[in-house]
Amino acid sequence: MGRSRAARAFLGASLVLIAFNLRPLFSSASALLPELKSELQLSAFGAGVLTTLPVVCLGLFSPLAPRLARRIGAERTMLGVLLLLALGTALRGLAPLPALFLGTALAGASIAVGNVLLPGLVKRDFPHRSALMTGLYTMALCGGAASAAGLTLPIERLLGGSIHGALAAWALPAAVVALVWLPQLGQGAQRPAGGGAHIKGLWRDRLAWNVTLFMGFQSALAYSVFGWLVPILRERGLDPVLAGSVVSMSVMVQAMSCLAVPHIAVRGKDQRLINLALSAIAVVALIGLLFAPLSTVWLWAVLQGVGQGGLIAAAMTVIVLRSGDPQVAAQLSSMAQCVGYLLAASGPLVVGLIRGQTGGFGWCALLFVVLGAIAGFNGWRAGRAAHVGAARV
Repeated sequence: MGRSRAARAFLGASLVLIAFNLRPLFSSASALLPELKSELQLSAFGAGVLTTLPVVCLGLFSPLAPRLARRIGAERTMLGVLLLLALGTALRGLAPLPALFLGTALAGASIAVGNVLLPGLVKRDFPHRSALMTGLYTMALCGGAASAAGLTLPIERLLGGSIHGALAAWALPAAVVALVWLPQLGQGAQRPAGGGAHIKGLWRDRLAWNVTLFMGFQSALAYSVFGWLVPILRERGLDPVLAGSVVSMSVMVQAMSCLAVPHIAVRGKDQRLINLALSAIAVVALIGLLFAPLSTVWLWAVLQGVGQGGLIAAAMTVIVLRSGDPQVAAQLSSMAQCVGYLLAASGPLVVGLIRGQTGGFGWCALLFVVLGAIAGFNGWRAGRAAHVGAARV
């Protein structure tokens, strides 16, 4: 039996709130990275590992999502995601250095599962509103990242300079949304969200690999921004709070771009041109943020938000559009995020290594060009109007 209109609206709002909580982990640490390096005596390599660890967890743990959904249901799995996310984020508030890394890994693993479940839930419960829902939840992803980038430093100062308290504060919204999600356990627990069937042939399909590589390399750009743009701007001379505000504004523009791009993408005969154009815009804007006069920083931040936010939404959209049904969507999402996020981890890690080896961020421009070129090529291929070749077994 289908859901009532009110129940569907509540489900949609709940999914958006969940998405909001899947990104503060990344940008909250970035905003405090110089303070963390100073107080905890983190090396450049250690800082690179801290920014890369959650992205690695996204790749390593995303294959668990379809299995958990088949075994206990998507709704119960999502509740576990929220509870473990809150726990992992809270662990980062403990003073010992191992707790910071352990909490980051636990929260990253939880986010990995939540990332995979969202497209399947959208495909299952909003089959005729997939573009709208994809735009809304990717907008919420950006909103969570923007909030953490802009508010973590003010929270730290409000808490008397407690960097651990500022990191742990982001556990509270995750715990609240877990309570909001509780009613869903009785609504759709018997209906699979992409976890009810095994899919064969996906890993041998070229189009599925294009989708996966598009996801991976655009994510490498995105997590380089989440992990390092605040330190880049602070090193260029911006006040710490102002640097956080610039990144927050850029990510909020990403949110608006996330909402617009799926609607534009589904109106065309395919998504090849928009995927390529967004890749170019994101890279040009990052180079502007690296080298252009600081008086123009807001312009480049807006442009970067348009490009990167559009890429995030486009990558999520092609997962849905290239899938023939919710089961394929969940499996393609798992593949794209497993391999894609393992590739994406290279972005923030290499940025940290470049900073440690050269003493600056200038050579990151070459890295961004390479990542953007590979994302653009695979985005063009993934944008073709076709379904991935996969069969149920």
